[in-house]
Amino acid sequence: MPNDSELIDEFCTALWLEEGLSKATLQAYRTDLFQLAAWLTQHLKLGVAHASAEHLQNHVHDLVDLKTTSLNRKLSSYKRFFRWLQANQRRGDNPTEQLSGVRQGLRIPKSIAEDQVIALLEAPDLNTSAGIRDRAMLELMYASGLRVSELVSMPLRAVDLQAGAVKVTGKGNKERLVPMGEPARQAIALYQQQARADLLKGQQNEHLFVTHFGKPMTRQAFWKNIKRYALKVGIHTHISPHVLRHAFATHLLNHGADLRVVQLLLGHANIVTTQIYTHVAKEHLRDVLTQAHPLGRARRADR
Repeated sequence: MPNDSELIDEFCTALWLEEGLSKATLQAYRTDLFQLAAWLTQHLKLGVAHASAEHLQNHVHDLVDLKTTSLNRKLSSYKRFFRWLQANQRRGDNPTEQLSGVRQGLRIPKSIAEDQVIALLEAPDLNTSAGIRDRAMLELMYASGLRVSELVSMPLRAVDLQAGAVKVTGKGNKERLVPMGEPARQAIALYQQQARADLLKGQQNEHLFVTHFGKPMTRQAFWKNIKRYALKVGIHTHISPHVLRHAFATHLLNHGADLRVVQLLLGHANIVTTQIYTHVAKEHLRDVLTQAHPLGRARRADR
């Protein structure tokens, strides 16, 4: 039997080969499993492949202070790993069969108002190459609802300005074609014509968005840029690239978009994932009704 490190690496490699999972997802699996292996070694002097159901339950009890989402993610990692061990005849049973996740309440995604998005999109300085790039990135993300990983990894060849669309490679290497809208199309055209070559400084790079070092834009750098622009325009609530994705979905639904269309645009495999945004949209509709309906105003006055 391979040691813990070799076994976990083999498992992650299998996931990558069979399902094409992203580096971030694989790293999450790797981190969870190495932490489990370290706990088993420290407390029981056991290799991870030899853990029993009781051992895993005891380990989970030590994780009670974690957030529900973090704990459930770890449980998911463990379940998948031990199912893989069993399927590959590394052990005859699956000790995670009785492990159950922690129930969590409905998590409403954070979003920002439409006027705040407009202010954010207009924050970059178009007199600089970096500002032109940042405007193009913000416009594209809000226009298409891309994940930040999809945005920063987008190759130059994936953009069709004439068609006004981008080809996106999402989770599991699944491709989807997403329209971008005229403002985003114009912003990307301006970036390609006036800023990209200046940022590259003669270097070659296949990525659409690059830094002034001629390297691909990173998730972390884009996140810092968004926070900087948010502060510039007076947005002091928590904001991240993912908030723009939430805003894209929520604002579409607020304006009457079909849920199935939003699902396709976001690249969700299951419409249940997309339905979370309907709760945000309903809150908006409730506010509109309260403000606009005569009885709504009357009841507010009575409170």
